[in-house]
Amino acid sequence: MPAFQNNPKENHVKPFKVIAIGIILAALAGCTTPRVAPASSSAAPAAICKTADEVEIAALFDRWNQSLQTGDPKKVVANYAARSILLPTLSNKPRLTPAEKEDYFRHFLKDRPSGRIDFRRIETGCNTAVDSGLYTFTFARTGSVLSGRYTFTYQWDGAQWLITSHHSSVMPEKQ
Repeated sequence: MPAFQNNPKENHVKPFKVIAIGIILAALAGCTTPRVAPASSSAAPAAICKTADEVEIAALFDRWNQSLQTGDPKKVVANYAARSILLPTLSNKPRLTPAEKEDYFRHFLKDRPSGRIDFRRIETGCNTAVDSGLYTFTFARTGSVLSGRYTFTYQWDGAQWLITSHHSSVMPEKQ
């Protein structure tokens, strides 16, 4: 008898669990291998697996930083996917909704921050990318400087790259 048939009450469940786990793993991988319909087929177009190079992903920080320069929290939040998380530098509260992110950036933008990347590592995949490293903010209103660590995760939504997770923290050791 196969191993999954040892318990008669679970005989019908375990094969479905294996299939479900496979589906979940494929979803977590970002996408499946693209399927291309034959030229004569009337099937709907296959999903696209968008990959980006490091230059394209690095430019997303510049886009985000430029939105900071507008002073408009709504323009900053426009860089984030609807279902995303912000773990901000200067707040202990995770920000999940657009309103919560706007609230954070409304306060953060008062000191007119401008960021610069000091060190980064970029990884890309199917419809996803991660940009992690160190950055420094200079605040024009106060003249203060703040160094921190960051991770931006991005997802391709079919039209643009959006932030799905942004974690930022102050450097723990004084320099």
